[in-house]
Amino acid sequence: MKQLSGRRTVRQRWWIIACLLLGWRTAGWAADPGEWHPGKAPLMTRWAADVSPTNALPEYPRPQLVRPDWLNLNGLWDYAITAETAEQPGGYQGRILVPFPVESALSGVMTNLDEHGKLWYHREFAVPAAWRGRRVRLHFGAVDWACSVWVNGRAIGRHQGGYDTFTFDITDALGWQGAEQLSVCVIDPTESDQPRGKQSRKPEGIFYTSTSGIWRTVWLEPVPDVCIDRLKLVPDVDAGTLRLRVAVNSFSDAFQVRAVAASGGQEAGRISGLANAELALSLTNAHLWTPADPFLYDLQVTLLKDGRVVEVVNSYFGMRKIERRKDDQGFMRLALNDQFIFQSGTLDQGFWPDGIYTAPTDAALRSDIEFLKSAGFNLTRKHVKVEPDRWYYWCDKLGLLVWQDMPSGNNSTAAGQREFENELLRMVDDLENHPAIIMWVLFNEGWGQYDTEALTQWLKERDPSRLVDDASGWTDMHAGDLIDMHNYPGPDAPAGEPQRASVLGEFGGLGLVVPEHSWSAHCWGYVMLPEAQELAAQYKDLFKQVWRLHALRGLSAAVYTQTADVETECNGLQTYDRAVAKINPAVLRAANRVDYSAIPMKTVLPDGLSGGVSWKYATEKPAADWTSPQFVAVAWKDGIGGFGSAGTPGIGLNSKWDTADIWLRREFVLAPADLAGLKLRVFHDEEVEVYLNGVLALRRSGFSTNYDDFEIAEAAMASLRAGTNTIAVHCHNSTGGQGVDVGMLVPVAGLPVLK
Repeated sequence: MKQLSGRRTVRQRWWIIACLLLGWRTAGWAADPGEWHPGKAPLMTRWAADVSPTNALPEYPRPQLVRPDWLNLNGLWDYAITAETAEQPGGYQGRILVPFPVESALSGVMTNLDEHGKLWYHREFAVPAAWRGRRVRLHFGAVDWACSVWVNGRAIGRHQGGYDTFTFDITDALGWQGAEQLSVCVIDPTESDQPRGKQSRKPEGIFYTSTSGIWRTVWLEPVPDVCIDRLKLVPDVDAGTLRLRVAVNSFSDAFQVRAVAASGGQEAGRISGLANAELALSLTNAHLWTPADPFLYDLQVTLLKDGRVVEVVNSYFGMRKIERRKDDQGFMRLALNDQFIFQSGTLDQGFWPDGIYTAPTDAALRSDIEFLKSAGFNLTRKHVKVEPDRWYYWCDKLGLLVWQDMPSGNNSTAAGQREFENELLRMVDDLENHPAIIMWVLFNEGWGQYDTEALTQWLKERDPSRLVDDASGWTDMHAGDLIDMHNYPGPDAPAGEPQRASVLGEFGGLGLVVPEHSWSAHCWGYVMLPEAQELAAQYKDLFKQVWRLHALRGLSAAVYTQTADVETECNGLQTYDRAVAKINPAVLRAANRVDYSAIPMKTVLPDGLSGGVSWKYATEKPAADWTSPQFVAVAWKDGIGGFGSAGTPGIGLNSKWDTADIWLRREFVLAPADLAGLKLRVFHDEEVEVYLNGVLALRRSGFSTNYDDFEIAEAAMASLRAGTNTIAVHCHNSTGGQGVDVGMLVPVAGLPVLK
C-alpha cells in the first residue's frame, strides 16, 4: 500500500500554525504531523500493541462475496477538523489511522467532532497497472455519519448513514499516472435525528463515547463492465435447497450464472440459469447449521456471457431455519431446524476502550465470540449497533446465534423516520446472507418507537426467513414473533401468547469492579457485588431461575447483560479491556447448560414464578389444628402466592406480607400418576415449615435467595392420595427482606432441547 508523500510537510506545519493563530480545532495532532502514534485511553486492550499503520485491519472485509484482486486503503491518512462552513482545506493537521474513529486512541487523534465541525480525510493511492481496462470500485465499510467523496478533485458521490457499506465507481475520475488523490468530508451531529445507538457526546450511564468518521475498512477492487453486484442466499431447509439470486448490473439474457456448492472440497450441488432471477440449488441430504455444528457450505458463483466466463466470485452459506412452534404443554417456543432450542446469550454492545466502535484487530473481534462459546452461550443480542461483516462471519463459522438490533435514534421528525427506515433496509440488505442471524429487533425499550405494527409487517415481508422482535422491552405493541421483557436483575418471563414466544430480552446486570481494569473510578451495575465468588454464586442462582422459567412458563430465551464492561458500566462478564473473565468460563458453561427441562417437571401447584395460585392466609397465630385437612379457615384472607416484601430478591412476588409470621392453606388435586416423584419447590425468608394433609413434609431454617426443590418427608408422602389434598405453610421472619412461596411438581416426559 502506497504511503502518503512527505512533500506536504512544510505546508502542513504552516497550516497548523495558522490553525493555532485562528483558534481552529487542532486537538490530537503530534508535534510532527508526519508521524503517528496511538493515543492513551483510560484502558487499552492487549491487541492495541498489534496495531500499526502497516497492518490496520488487513483482512478481506467481505467474506460472502470474495474476489481475488483488491487493495486495502486502511492506514495513515491526512486529517483536518474545520468549521462546518469551511471548504476543503489546503493543509492538514496531522495523520489519522484509518479505520479507527477520530475519537479513539487507535486513530492517533483522540479528539471529538461536534455538530458544528467537519472532519476531512485525504490520502494518495496508486491503482495497480494490471487493473487497467476494468472498472474500479471504491468501498467504504461504514462512515458515521454523512460524507462526501472526491477523487482527483472530482466529486464522486455522497452517502448518509453510519452503519452500512457503500460503494462508488471511480474509474472515470482516475488519472492512471501514479498518485491518485482521495478526499473525504464527514459531518456527524450524533444527537440529532439519526440512528446512533448508544453513542453520546456526553457519555454517562448507559450511553458511551461517540464514533465519528471512517470506522470500517476502506478498499478498492476491480470488476468487469458487467459484474456480480450482490448475492442473495436464502436457505430452504424443508425443500433441501438454497434459494439463490445473483444480482448483475445488466438484464441482458446473454448473461448466465452457474453456482456450485461444495462440502469438504467435494461438489454438493449445482445450478445454472439467468442472472437476476431466483434459482434453486438442490442439496442431497443437506448438512444443517446449528450452534453445536456450525457447518458451512462453500459456494462458487460464475458469471458467463454466451458461455464465456466473465468473472468468478466465492462465498459460503449455511442451511438452517428458525420458527415458532408449540410444545406439548401448549407453550409457543422457538425451534431451530425443527428442534426446540433454548437460547441463552448475552447483550453485546460492541464497544472497545481503544477503538470505540472498531475492534483493534480481527483476533479481538473474534475473541468475544470465542469467549461466549467457551462459556456455554449459544446466542448474542447485538445491541443497537451493526458490526463489520467479519464479526458475523465469525458467528457463522464458530456457531453463535445472533439477534440483530436496529440502531436506535430519536425518530422525532418525518425526515428522521425516513432516515431510520432507509438505514433499516440497508442493514437487512447488508446482513441477510448470514445464517447466524435469526432475528431482527426493530426497537429497543421504546427508543424512537413509531408505526411499530406497520414496520414489523414490512420487515416480516422483506425477510420471511427470520423472526422479528417488534420491541425488546417495555413497549410491546403485540406485533412480531415474540413478547419480550426486560427485568433487572430478574429473571422473569412475560406471559405467553398463543402466537408469540416469550423471551427475556435483558436481565442480570450483576456488577463487579476489577481493579486496574476499569475505565473510571465511577463504576456501576444493576446490582453491585463485592467479590468474584459472590458474583459467580448469584449468576448461578439467576440461571437456575431462568431454566425453571423455561420449563414452567414457556420462556424461550434469556439475554444476560452483558458480554463485557463498557466504560463506566461494569456489569460485563469480562472487563472492558477483555483482560479478565470475572467468572470462569467453565462455571458459566455449567450454569448455562444446567437444563432443568432435560427432566421436565409438570406443575401440580404453581408457585409465583409459574403464575401463582390463590391461598388462604393469616398473619395472626391460628388454632393449633390449622394444618389439619378438616380445619376451616373462616376468617382468613385470600392472596396470590408468593407473599413477601418488595425488593426481596429471587421471589415471584404477588402479595404483600410485612408481619413477623404468615400462615397459608389451600387444597390441591393429584392424579394417580402425580404420586410418583412429587417434589416441593420452596422459597423462604426466613424459617419455613410445610405440612401435607396435616403431616410435616419439610422444615427449613435460615433463608433462601431463590427457589429450591426438596424431597417430601416419607410420612407426608404416605399421606397423599389421588384426588383432593391439603397443604399448609408457616413462615417466620425476623429481619430484612422476607418472602415465602411454595409449589409442587412431578417429572414428565421431556421436551427435546437443542443446545
